[in-house]
Amino acid sequence: MSKRDYYEILGVGKTASADEIKKAYRKVAMQFHPDRNPGDKAAEEKFKEAAEAYEVLSDADKKAQYDRYGHAGVSGNGRGGFGGSGNMNMDDIFSQFGDIFGDDLFGSFFGGGGQRGGGRGGQRSRGVRGSNLRVKLKLTYEEIAKGVTKNIKVKKHVTCTSCSGSGAKDKGSVQSCGTCGGSGQVRRVQNTFLGQMQTVTTCPTCNGEGTTVTAKCGSCKGEGRVYGEETVSIDIPAGVQEGMQMNVSGRGNAGERGGMAGDLIILIEEEPHKELFREGLNVAYELHLSFTDAVFGTSVEVPTIDGRAKIKIPAGTQSGKIFRLKGKGFPAVNSYEKGDQLIQVSVWTPQQLSSEEKAILEKLNHSPNFKPHPEKGDKNFFDKLKELFS
Repeated sequence: MSKRDYYEILGVGKTASADEIKKAYRKVAMQFHPDRNPGDKAAEEKFKEAAEAYEVLSDADKKAQYDRYGHAGVSGNGRGGFGGSGNMNMDDIFSQFGDIFGDDLFGSFFGGGGQRGGGRGGQRSRGVRGSNLRVKLKLTYEEIAKGVTKNIKVKKHVTCTSCSGSGAKDKGSVQSCGTCGGSGQVRRVQNTFLGQMQTVTTCPTCNGEGTTVTAKCGSCKGEGRVYGEETVSIDIPAGVQEGMQMNVSGRGNAGERGGMAGDLIILIEEEPHKELFREGLNVAYELHLSFTDAVFGTSVEVPTIDGRAKIKIPAGTQSGKIFRLKGKGFPAVNSYEKGDQLIQVSVWTPQQLSSEEKAILEKLNHSPNFKPHPEKGDKNFFDKLKELFS
């Protein structure tokens, strides 16, 4: 089942501003929030769907990639789930939801007492979010044409296995913050000429986490993560191009003390082909023909990104002639469109001749058939260039 368009999910157009996207998300998320639709699986799926759409469209880089390449540009491994990785759970979404709505509004609306997570018992997103990572990935023409699954080793911060990311020596070394009582927030009431005004700020003691660690883990020194290496499997869709970025959510650096992981951003690079040249969806190849083959005609094999193909060269073929193999180019990402292969003929001029060969050519040079006489319908050099790269 194909994914719905993110703009359609939130009910906004592609030209919508950041504020308009945020307001649209608030409206849809309120409508389908699980606490307002208990036991309704369909509503829960739409709630997750809206969170996924907002996670992409609220990020300028991800939005640009989505606008250009669709879902393939923001879901690097193609396995579905939040941002294509399936690593964001409901708690992550509730954390994002609380940030978007504001803790006061969120708590008063869902009866959560101002704590993030609404009807989830005041659960909060733990720790500090990890940073994004950017890696370059080289692909051959053949891999780009068909799509490929790549397993890449990424050196990064990974979750500490000794403390499972908590940063604490053991379970007994984690306690509720005494300043905020575990809510992660400090409330203050001020008297103004308009009446009492309540403000909510992040707890300075626990930095909004709601808990404090009394004894740090010896492996990670209380950070909840260590530097290591992880193998990430990425499904690359067919038709990607040089410079395209793919976002794999949750596969960047691990967060501190159980915080969400950052994203892994894949920058696509094309490995040059020995014989072919790419121009958009089309593939170009320069075919060198001998003078005699151009005169008499011949059949030749040419390389393509999908093996080799045999083409017929008619007698009298001129240098610069372009042959087109329909559908032998690259596919477009998220589309049925496919480019062509363009084969440009270059008649090879001998550079070294024997005395006998020179004598034959000098005799032929006086023949009227060897005098240039292009036909009126022949395309000129500039028309051929336009055709080659159109």
